[in-house]
Amino acid sequence: MSFRGSLAALTASMQREGIRRLLVLSGDAPWSQQQALALRDALPGDWLWVGPEPISEPSCQPSALVTLLGREFRHAVFDARRGFDAAAFAALAGTLQAGSWLVLLVPPFTEWPNTPDNDSLRWSETAQAIATPHFVAHFCRVILQDSQTLVWRQESPFTLPEFPPRPTWTSANGEPDSEQQEILQTLADCSPGVMVVTAERGRGKSALAGMHIRSLAGSAMVTAPARAATDVMARFAGDAFQFMAPDALLASEVKADWLIVDEAAAIPAPLLQALVARFPRTLLTTTVQGYEGTGRGFLLKFCAGFPKLRYLTLSEPVRWASGCPLEAVVSQALLFDDESFSETLRGPLKFCAVEPEAWFSAPELPQAMYQLLSGAHYRTSPLDLRRMMDAPGQHFMAAQCDTGLAGALWLVDEGNLSEALSRAVWAGFRRPRGNLVAQSLAAHGGSPLAATLSARRVTRIAVHPSRQREGTGQALIAQALVAHQDVDYLSVSFGYTPALWRFWQRCGFTLARIGTHREASSGCYTAMALLPLSTAGKALARHEHQRLRRDALWLAPWLDEKLPLEASDDAMLNDDDWQELASFAFAHRPLMTAIGCLNRLLLAVDLALPALRGRLQQRSETALCAELGLHGRKALLVRLREEARQALMALDAARTDSWRHQINQLQFF
Repeated sequence: MSFRGSLAALTASMQREGIRRLLVLSGDAPWSQQQALALRDALPGDWLWVGPEPISEPSCQPSALVTLLGREFRHAVFDARRGFDAAAFAALAGTLQAGSWLVLLVPPFTEWPNTPDNDSLRWSETAQAIATPHFVAHFCRVILQDSQTLVWRQESPFTLPEFPPRPTWTSANGEPDSEQQEILQTLADCSPGVMVVTAERGRGKSALAGMHIRSLAGSAMVTAPARAATDVMARFAGDAFQFMAPDALLASEVKADWLIVDEAAAIPAPLLQALVARFPRTLLTTTVQGYEGTGRGFLLKFCAGFPKLRYLTLSEPVRWASGCPLEAVVSQALLFDDESFSETLRGPLKFCAVEPEAWFSAPELPQAMYQLLSGAHYRTSPLDLRRMMDAPGQHFMAAQCDTGLAGALWLVDEGNLSEALSRAVWAGFRRPRGNLVAQSLAAHGGSPLAATLSARRVTRIAVHPSRQREGTGQALIAQALVAHQDVDYLSVSFGYTPALWRFWQRCGFTLARIGTHREASSGCYTAMALLPLSTAGKALARHEHQRLRRDALWLAPWLDEKLPLEASDDAMLNDDDWQELASFAFAHRPLMTAIGCLNRLLLAVDLALPALRGRLQQRSETALCAELGLHGRKALLVRLREEARQALMALDAARTDSWRHQINQLQFF
């Protein structure tokens, strides 16, 4: 039989057995593209092409694949020759019907570990794309050890293997299976409250929701991150399907008996909470494992706040057969398995530092660390896996016991900017990539040289559920203190809650900054805290905490959260205030980060300053623009800076001109 005939026969058997497979083409760009197009011509299907260029239609960019969630395709090509978006790759696998091939294009295996990966620009915080040898080694190890994955290398002859036959698969016929029927009955009988249905991809969550809508005597409103993702639900719901985007639904006065939220964890938490409060009954569906970064953390963090909450789950796939080779290899390659959460860990703890090289030498430990971090933080995704594996400046600490991994800590290097760059960041003229806390301390704090210090930021920390409330998290931080004595301070940025702050406070951190806007993802104000190690670090932490205390009185009206510190009654302008005011008046410091010093400025002058006084008294931007004849927020900000300059000139013209000159020089960095 010819190759084309063998391919058609194998594909037909995959269709009968209800499975999908991965075919990896490894070679130079023209060769792999030629083979992919030949496969497309040999087999009928949609052949969605996902890559940076539309080589074949239909096509989409990897970043746009999220808009296709909920749709189904027959066969697809994923072009990873110049960059591997792991989340998009997994998402594509989830859209493929039984009997489909996922064709993956990659560089030659011998060159791939040293080939710059353009996707790294999203997660490595480097100016240029970097090679990703740890990820490449891991991925190649997985696919080469997987007997169901086909690998076609340009330099080697390729024949289609013969696979042992599998049982014939019976595809879904549109009626609920036993699992779905049981949940539908539960939904029909439920009292007001929130129901959560979780499952892996392809288990029929969207179909279940559609069946539920169709069976209702009352009304239901559907929302989701993207309208296109609800196509399957709409097909099962029929004429009863009604959709509104989340923000539009919240702004409307629409009422219904049920709110149905598809892929709920992909919607910002505050928006989701507000929507749930509007409806008597809510059904949330979300993926427990997978590329959206939803994880078990969605259940642990978000859903735990709802009273009268019920959890339901679907385990058997309905869009393909159980044991599908494509699902298995994607899950293994991207470490989607987080079943260790169900185990009970025992024994004394042992701590060790884990560096990225462990992905080569002892991969089981960093894999377990990623799975623990992923399960604990529902925004963790394959992008974080790529960062863990290959981004520069990553450091890890593990807490192990006799039966497994009890805790994991992830830190990232920050700071060490030059004095000139740190001052340019302070003035708002520069925003280099990365350095989240270090840059914020310069740009929003009171220390122009803050970013010159060396630091390590805690980016994730997680403790296994069976070992929580034993001090394991604090012990991890204590171990990190010993292991990282070569930096000026450790830092953390987190969504402020009193309970979370108590944890960081017990670890020895000093609160340095709190934002004035709630983050869309967490619904919390962003807080930053420092744990100093050196003399310079201690001086910075003391300075920033004292500044926060001085500003607390003026920040309080802008926050609907009580600040966890004692406000200082110091209302006199000092040297620190002058430099902050200069960076607002002559550069780009944001208004909200200068609230304290601007209020102290207004106490020191008798000028009218209607824009500044009005805005600091929380008058709306719209009202002030109308009163002052200004056209929009940008014009208002220009006026605010002008009035700050007027006030400074009235206080001390020579000092003001000196600061103007100093700051103007920073523009030319």
